[in-house]
Amino acid sequence: MLAIMAVSVTVLASGSGGNCTVVSSSRTRLLVDAGLSCKELLRRLLLCGQDSPAIDAILVTHEHSDHVGGLRVLAKRLKVPIYITGETYQAYQKFARDSTGKRVALDRLELFNSGHAFEIGDITVKPFTIPHDAEDPVGFTFRCDGIKVGICTDLGYMPASVRDHLRGCHVLMIESNHDLEMLRGGPYPWSVKQRVMSRVGHLSNCKLAEFLTGDYDGGAEFLILAHLSEKNNHPEIARMAAERALGEQPAAAGNRLMLAAQHEPLPAVRL
Repeated sequence: MLAIMAVSVTVLASGSGGNCTVVSSSRTRLLVDAGLSCKELLRRLLLCGQDSPAIDAILVTHEHSDHVGGLRVLAKRLKVPIYITGETYQAYQKFARDSTGKRVALDRLELFNSGHAFEIGDITVKPFTIPHDAEDPVGFTFRCDGIKVGICTDLGYMPASVRDHLRGCHVLMIESNHDLEMLRGGPYPWSVKQRVMSRVGHLSNCKLAEFLTGDYDGGAEFLILAHLSEKNNHPEIARMAAERALGEQPAAAGNRLMLAAQHEPLPAVRL
């Protein structure tokens, strides 16, 4: 008899143009963020061989448009619970409008607090606070059948609390947003460059490498680099920085390095 894959992770899109990732068990399928249009998100699900009605819930990390741009239409289409913090929902309502210009009120809300675990089907979800310039941003870990998945993007640095939450992950999706020299010499206004480099901005290749060589436990079978900037990074630069760092971490010898992309889904990771 073939073994049933307990957990899978499919990154549908990752980057400033839109973010969404599916975390699945044999019984439960969760969508983390809805930063693509509903039409494009459903197209990518189909492209990956996934049926959109099988989504059991949508989880939101924070209110920035590249994470919630398709949320209103998708929630109306799928009619599933939306897990979001109260502060993030209030921030979302300040700018979200329907086609007539009215403020959006999402149905089937499930409010959660950072630091408090909850169950969706057979998956235990643990949200944790991350340092980013949003109202109440969070990362997530997911546990099912002895497998732990971590998703952690959109953070300016790696505080001890975040490092603690990411220990013991079998799959770790983590930000490698920009190359510092490319950012400094790139097209962004200086104010935006300062924001990206700040402690509530985005994690650089260099900062990720520091984590990988210092505080990373090396235990993830799959390490997914995510939220790469198309203007201030290059996949091979990010890959080489991470590979050098992992080469200095003996415990990470078995890690498989993958890069999530903006314009096409990443092949599913299955454990």
